Amino acid sequence: MDNLLILAADPAAWVALTTLIAMEVVLGIDNLLFISILTNKLPEHQRERARIIGIGAALILRLVLLSLVFVIVQLTEPVLTLFGQSFSWRDMILIGGGLFLVWKATKEIHHTVDPDPGPDMFGGGTVAMNFAAAVAQILLLDLVFSLDSIITAVGMTQHVEIMVIAVVFTVIVMLVAATPLAQFISANPTVVILALSFLFMIGMTLIAEGFGVKVPKGYIYAAMAFSAVVEGLNMLSRRSRSRLQEGAKSNTVQR
Repeated sequence: MDNLLILAADPAAWVALTTLIAMEVVLGIDNLLFISILTNKLPEHQRERARIIGIGAALILRLVLLSLVFVIVQLTEPVLTLFGQSFSWRDMILIGGGLFLVWKATKEIHHTVDPDPGPDMFGGGTVAMNFAAAVAQILLLDLVFSLDSIITAVGMTQHVEIMVIAVVFTVIVMLVAATPLAQFISANPTVVILALSFLFMIGMTLIAEGFGVKVPKGYIYAAMAFSAVVEGLNMLSRRSRSRLQEGAKSNTVQR
């Protein structure tokens, strides 16, 4: 409590908190997109519960990792060298998570585009998702995103209290936004492809970072924002054309 009072009176702490919250919210978009797309494949009565469990697990994972922050920092130390390239546990986790995202996004794009998906190299002829499988995949990506988030946060502030407040605030935002985002994605099929493309790009970024190639996050999110704006304009255009067509049909019927 005393530490919180001291931090509350420190302007630098408020700047760090604001910056960290903004970063956590932006990084949380990746996780939220994945959760929304995955839970939309469940029966409707299970979707809300899966989202709550997935986001709740993200909170628990991040708080646990924060309690082990000094251990987490050590995960950046090289433990393996292959062909002259050193890899830390963090690198290997990022590569594994990135490969999973690339595989998952590619698989979902394939089955979204193909109206009659059959057996293929991605396994099985069905994309049916059960509750346990959805939660397990959400937990797997929660671990990757949480680890990356905590390591980034450690580089911004040394105060665990600030990190905890930022994480809790971010999870509350995710809980509020999860259902509206999932419903919006479900109601707009073209947005599904766009969101899956984002996940593919994020997966490639994780793989690149695992191999030591630093990709500025600003470039990634600027590209995502630009694509979202273009898709928004396309949606407005489609709706305008649809209204014009309905108006033309109505006039024809009246005549």
